[in-house]
Amino acid sequence: MSERQTYDVIVVGGGAAGLNGALMLARSRRSVLVVDAGAPRNAPADGVHGLLGHDGRPPGELLALGREEVQRYGCEVTVGEVVAARRDGDDFELALDDGRTLRARRLLVATGLADELPDVPGLRERWGRDVVHCPYCHGWEVREQAIAVLGSGPNSVHQAMLFSQLSEDVTYLTHTQGRPDPDQARLLEARGVRIVEGTAARVRVEDDRITGLELTDGSVVPAGAVAVATRMVARLGALESLGLKAVPHPGGAGEHVPTEMAGVTGIPGIWAAGNVTDLSAQVGAAAAAGALAGAHINAELVTADAERAAAAA
Repeated sequence: MSERQTYDVIVVGGGAAGLNGALMLARSRRSVLVVDAGAPRNAPADGVHGLLGHDGRPPGELLALGREEVQRYGCEVTVGEVVAARRDGDDFELALDDGRTLRARRLLVATGLADELPDVPGLRERWGRDVVHCPYCHGWEVREQAIAVLGSGPNSVHQAMLFSQLSEDVTYLTHTQGRPDPDQARLLEARGVRIVEGTAARVRVEDDRITGLELTDGSVVPAGAVAVATRMVARLGALESLGLKAVPHPGGAGEHVPTEMAGVTGIPGIWAAGNVTDLSAQVGAAAAAGALAGAHINAELVTADAERAAAAA
């Protein structure tokens, strides 16, 4: 890697979206560098699920395979965090936390999101194990257990409905969301979901497994797993200096970077893909979005190169 080189594309973020975008670009004979901070969102999970051909594969193993694949086509991968970013003419200049300065003609932002959990002691420690958020990512693994759904976000009732497909023992704890409206309550009750009004004080754990949610009044909702709606916030850091902004998601789930088709951000030269823009995207959807963005970036560069050559001629 040369600090003096100007890459066709720097991909910021080495998860599924970033690596698949890099794969499409490298296969198009573009000079590509992936900068990965090494903190994937799904690191606490035992396996990736719902991804055909890779169901159950540990997240770290899947990313290692992806890095190996992109490097076969000449893509470079480096560990680092962008601490400063600026536009320099038509190009971009990125400073990394180890002092390196990198240049690129285009950027693909695939930095993902951060999950903000409710302030209930014990949730963070069990996150990705028996504290879960997605019935499609983790539901099979907690099936037929007693599941407590914490009313912590605007989609918590919907979450309880989905987990009721996986267990006949589901309790919805109102927590910060208050009692569901009559229509919601009617549907929950029809699915056999118990509604408990109260506020969670802590997660009870015995012998390294969850046994329930203790409420502020001292009562306990028995559970072997807890489902929680996190507040999902796009991770941008220093890239905000380029004009990227995370805005409230229309569904109330957190903050994302809005994009148009193929990850176009509206800021010339910058695309975004994966959870940084689509908060609910699973690994397969994030990878597909990265591939589409990579193809779109290559096509835009082909046109730019052709126009430059035509002007020179």
